[in-house]
Amino acid sequence: MGPDRERPLSDRGWRQAEGLVGLLGGSGVQRILSSPFRRCVQTCEPLALALGLDVEPRDELAEGGPIDAVVALAVDLLGTTAVLCGHGDNLPPLLERLAAEHGVGLPALRPFAKGATWVLEAVDRRLVSARYLPPPA
Repeated sequence: MGPDRERPLSDRGWRQAEGLVGLLGGSGVQRILSSPFRRCVQTCEPLALALGLDVEPRDELAEGGPIDAVVALAVDLLGTTAVLCGHGDNLPPLLERLAAEHGVGLPALRPFAKGATWVLEAVDRRLVSARYLPPPA
């Protein structure tokens, strides 16, 4: 299987990645940022290709990274239509912190399904809603 950083998407993961095109392709995405782990970059590739965007690998989104770095990145992007692709150890704490700091209620975060999507809406750089979308396909 090799190092975790190099582990590719499974067949199911590719189907889910392709499903993101229909899920997010019409939402005005301006940037796609991903953990540099291979499976995260691959998750973003079909959407990036469909939108004519590059996948921007970001160490802040890597598995095992400090949550403060993930939060800072997300806060910098509030008001931008961006996709962030990370891991199960950093995305739930990110959502919890943003929701608490902005007073937004969240549906239960557990279990946090692989391939799930959260749509966060901000107005004037302030988070106003968070919506969970189950994994496509």
